[in-house]
Amino acid sequence: MPGQNKGHPVFARYYARASQAMETGGMAGYRRQALAGLTGTVIEVGAGNGLNFAHYPAGVTKVLAVEPEPHLRQLAERQARQAPVPVEVRDGAAERLPAADASFDAAVASLVLCSVADQRAVLREIHRVVRPGGQLRFLEHVQAGTPGWRRVQRLVDATIWPLLIGGCHTGRDTLGAIASTGFTVEQVDEFRFPPTRWSTPTTWHVSGVAVRDP
Repeated sequence: MPGQNKGHPVFARYYARASQAMETGGMAGYRRQALAGLTGTVIEVGAGNGLNFAHYPAGVTKVLAVEPEPHLRQLAERQARQAPVPVEVRDGAAERLPAADASFDAAVASLVLCSVADQRAVLREIHRVVRPGGQLRFLEHVQAGTPGWRRVQRLVDATIWPLLIGGCHTGRDTLGAIASTGFTVEQVDEFRFPPTRWSTPTTWHVSGVAVRDP
C-alpha cells in the first residue's frame, strides 16, 4: 500500500515486489479500468512504484505523481520515463499536496487510502486541489461485505496488521469517507481480489468515480 510508507522502508521493498505479482494476477486490468476515459491534468496521490502510469489514456495531458517513500519514488521515476503520457514524479505527503487550489481536472487514489493516517484529511486535501466538477478516480480495498469478516478486520487493524503492512488498515469505510468530504460518488464497481474462494482481510475492493462538489 503506497503513499504513506516513508517510515516503512522494509515494507516498501516488499510492496515493490508483491505488487508485480498482483499485476500479473489481474490487478493491471482493474487499474486500466479505473483510469479509462480520464482527460486533462491529473494528480496521483501515493503513486507507489508507478504501476498506474502505463494505463493512463491518451486524453491525459499531464500527471503529477506524489510519492513520499524514496525507494518507491525511484521506481516510479523509471516507470514515468516509459509512460504514454507526461508524468512528473515528486516527493510529497498526501496531507499536504504540492499543488494549488483547484489546479487539476482529476485525482487518482489507488491502494493508498488504506494506509494514510487520517483518511478524511487526505480526501479534503484532494478536494482542495481538484477543480469543481473534477473527478476522483479510486481503486481501494475496503471493509468486508459480511459482519463476521468486519469483526476480523477490526481485530487485525487494532493489533498487528498496520505494524506489519506499512500502516495499512483493512476495514475502512472508504466510500463513506469519500462521500463525506465534498465528493459525490457516481460509479462504484465492487470486486474480490484475488478472485479466489478463500477470503483474507483485504479481499473486498472497490473501484469507481466520484465528482468534486461545487
